[in-house]
Amino acid sequence: MMQNPTPLIVLASASIARQALLTAAGVAFTTEPGRVDEDAVKQSARAGNATAEDAALLLAELKAARVAGRRPDALVIGADQILVCDGNWFDKPADLAAARAQLLLLRGKTHVLATAVLCQRGGQRVWHHVAQPRLTMRAFSDGFLDDYLAAEGDRVLGSVGAYRLESLGVHLFDRIEGDHSTILGLALLPLLGFLRQHGVLTV
Repeated sequence: MMQNPTPLIVLASASIARQALLTAAGVAFTTEPGRVDEDAVKQSARAGNATAEDAALLLAELKAARVAGRRPDALVIGADQILVCDGNWFDKPADLAAARAQLLLLRGKTHVLATAVLCQRGGQRVWHHVAQPRLTMRAFSDGFLDDYLAAEGDRVLGSVGAYRLESLGVHLFDRIEGDHSTILGLALLPLLGFLRQHGVLTV
């Protein structure tokens, strides 16, 4: 796989999982998180009856735009993900107690991960993709949950679902419908396809 030296690719995200996915795919990039007030954006989106998919795409675009303003010649990748269950939107848990409470709410139910990724260049959106993986948690016991959180520790706090599917979190589930990379927060195959079409990666 060959990558053209220009444009520079910038990932507007601090997500370790997203960085790992791009790195494993051999994509050269730099990381420059785009900081936005996610709570305020989500509250405004919900007040306007926006869907979780719309809100995730808006957040991804705002993050990319924040970085693109400083990097006008770069191709900036923005991404965001919102977990939806029973009509409720979930954020990353603040601590392990919040993670436990969240997983108890998700236990035995199916939730959706509204996952958006987009690219900006020169202040303009040049591509975007939205997906909705569906994941069904099994009816695990309270004891299993406590053991799981003890083993994973603070690592679950970096995930909107309080689980890492690439690790012990996979034991929480009965059924998973959707692309693995998308569930981790970045729709890698569609993104790579765009990078080839855009001339960043060789065909």
